[in-house]
Amino acid sequence: MPVLNRIAAYAEEMKGWRRHLHMHPELAFDCHDTAAFIVERLKEIGVDEIHTGIARTGIVAIINGQGAGPTIGLRADMDALPIEEITGAAYASTIPGKMHACGHDGHVTMLLGAAKYLAETRKFSGRVALLFQPAEEDGGGGQVMVQEGVMDRFAVTQVYGIHNAPNIPFGQFLTTPDALMASVDTAFVYLTGKGGHGATPHECVDPVVAVVGMVQAIQTIIPRNVYALDEAVVSVTQIHTGTASNIIPEEAMFCATIRCFKPDVRALLKKRFHEIVEGHAAAYGVTARIDYDWGYPATINHADNAAFACEVAAEVVGEGLVNGNSVREMGSEDFSYMLESRPGAYLFLGTGPGAGLHHAAYDFNDEAAPIGASFFARLVERAQPLA
Repeated sequence: MPVLNRIAAYAEEMKGWRRHLHMHPELAFDCHDTAAFIVERLKEIGVDEIHTGIARTGIVAIINGQGAGPTIGLRADMDALPIEEITGAAYASTIPGKMHACGHDGHVTMLLGAAKYLAETRKFSGRVALLFQPAEEDGGGGQVMVQEGVMDRFAVTQVYGIHNAPNIPFGQFLTTPDALMASVDTAFVYLTGKGGHGATPHECVDPVVAVVGMVQAIQTIIPRNVYALDEAVVSVTQIHTGTASNIIPEEAMFCATIRCFKPDVRALLKKRFHEIVEGHAAAYGVTARIDYDWGYPATINHADNAAFACEVAAEVVGEGLVNGNSVREMGSEDFSYMLESRPGAYLFLGTGPGAGLHHAAYDFNDEAAPIGASFFARLVERAQPLA
């Protein structure tokens, strides 16, 4: 079964939705106009219930099927990024310094397209919970929705999500039966020494030398403390210190992003990071303060749900375009909190050649929206068939 004919019939309408969203990006939890636009579309579509104000601007909409049954959750993130768009598209962002550079406008469109079909046809039992989530990029809106009781309140029994994937063959679905995306933690380290004249370093306690030593030593964590088959990344991404060529500064700071897939490896990385920073601080005579931000956990699919999702994807695009054992990646996703709360799966959908995610020239491929919407729709019909 290819893209559902009914969904294909309103592909142009979906394109209009997506481009409107693209022109009006909002960040983090402040997705007020985005949420209002979604609510208006949901009313037009004719869903049965609309619940707003979840995780500030999140929405849960309910579509009832025919007859009793469980509730399946389908999730789309809504927030944009603080990036100045350079696509030059006629529908480019109208908000300076903000753009949909990760395709969440496309994710919302796919879920709205599925909602329109499901509300029209209702060829399923039980209920569908449409989860429109803010703050995936910054703030962990997925975690907040779970903490606010979405899964229990709406009796969600399983949950699924899609992320677009530029430069993956168009229409290809990728996922894994276990960990698909990494956990992400961020460490900020603030060093204090004793500043002074660059000509008299013996009178100073130099934080520049200390930060260099720490950063070099941190690079030993992966090759010397982590088992070679346990993928992990520790990348120092910022170093800030100093104001002039002849002044030894009083302070320095650096930060790092820390990623892996296993909880025990995650704990080891934190332990070794602290040991190295604290040990080098003592050796160099500086004081160190570490702010270690414990971020999103790894996105871990449930094997049975991932296999089922691949079966459904194959109905839509063909078996040759479905890879259920793809390579996992070091990016992160707060859909991980939903998968910790309920069984489910997360998949990538290839959108063909184009600028990468989080790039100022990125643009979602509108031709992919009917594919994602058809996948969501068939997922519901297959998971909760009519009696």
